[in-house]
Amino acid sequence: MQLVKRFYAGCMHVIAEFGPLQRLTEDARASEPYGWRRWGASLLAIHDVERMIALGLPWWNVSATREVEKHLASRRSPRVFEYGAGASTAWLARRAGTVVSVEHHPDWHERISPMVRGFANASLWQRDLAGENYVGAIDEAGGKFDLIVIDGRRRIDCLERAIPHLAAGGIILFDDSGRRRYRSGIKGCGLKERRFFGRSYCVPYPDFSSILHG
Repeated sequence: MQLVKRFYAGCMHVIAEFGPLQRLTEDARASEPYGWRRWGASLLAIHDVERMIALGLPWWNVSATREVEKHLASRRSPRVFEYGAGASTAWLARRAGTVVSVEHHPDWHERISPMVRGFANASLWQRDLAGENYVGAIDEAGGKFDLIVIDGRRRIDCLERAIPHLAAGGIILFDDSGRRRYRSGIKGCGLKERRFFGRSYCVPYPDFSSILHG
């Protein structure tokens, strides 16, 4: 499956360099972020974080992304914690008061870091997956968060650790929530779940993201 995904992503990157489609990507930047043109351009940006940041999109379900944006806009200088860095880190930094993002992979952290440095309100940490370093990074950040994003590794462990850090009225965005290995942990976490299924950025098939709240 990973080979198929890499092959697909490679094909999309080649197609994206075709002249007319380069223009499509450029035009899509000015289009409605939840519309079909921006979503179509995101298909050409799969696993291409620079293109995704240029498009101003995270790799989540489209409808869930809209709800997260509304939530952040309703809070005063919202604090955000994110497990799993990427284009979403830049997207969040443009909408939040502060963002702390933790990434486990050293090479990916090194690649993302220059893109995040441009946002004075964002911090990007690298922590090993072993032990408490990664999951416990939210304790290190401390305090309560208006939004917590779970889109990295050890997601159910991260969810359990995140809940005590959720501010009153805050939400958790749990990406890829349709995967079987996550379902029991989500159902048993004690929070209510809104499941979003449908168009998702970067992929040609419908996918899940969930918003968890008290």
